[in-house]
Amino acid sequence: MKESPEMVMIDALLLAGQRLADALRAENEALVSLDMPRAAGLASAKLQASDAFAAAYAAATRTGSKAAGPARQSAEEMAARLQRLGEENRALLERAIGIQAKVIETIATAALPKSNSPGYSALGRPGAARQPPPLAMATKA
Repeated sequence: MKESPEMVMIDALLLAGQRLADALRAENEALVSLDMPRAAGLASAKLQASDAFAAAYAAATRTGSKAAGPARQSAEEMAARLQRLGEENRALLERAIGIQAKVIETIATAALPKSNSPGYSALGRPGAARQPPPLAMATKA
């Protein structure tokens, strides 16, 4: 028996939702362990999964597809799972950004001279103001 076009759309939406949940879960795991390079590497997979989910949702909405029976329960569970993973992802990203800001502040503070007062030269004249040492940073988000 052939599936109805409506069920095909719902199945595609559920599959796209599972792909997005997997991407969020992977990024959340990296963020929990503060593995920033791995988390950054997973960002494109999350974006692709998010775009695919949005497209599947738009297609299901455009065609008026509604989940019924067991598919409805699966859709409700998927929505709850995505909500929970999305909230966790937001909190973990905010935590990671805060930690990175503290690290940058610590490095910047350590790079500045201990005193901005120029002091005096060996001849007793006011000395030149000390310049902070050059500092270069590379970040990858």
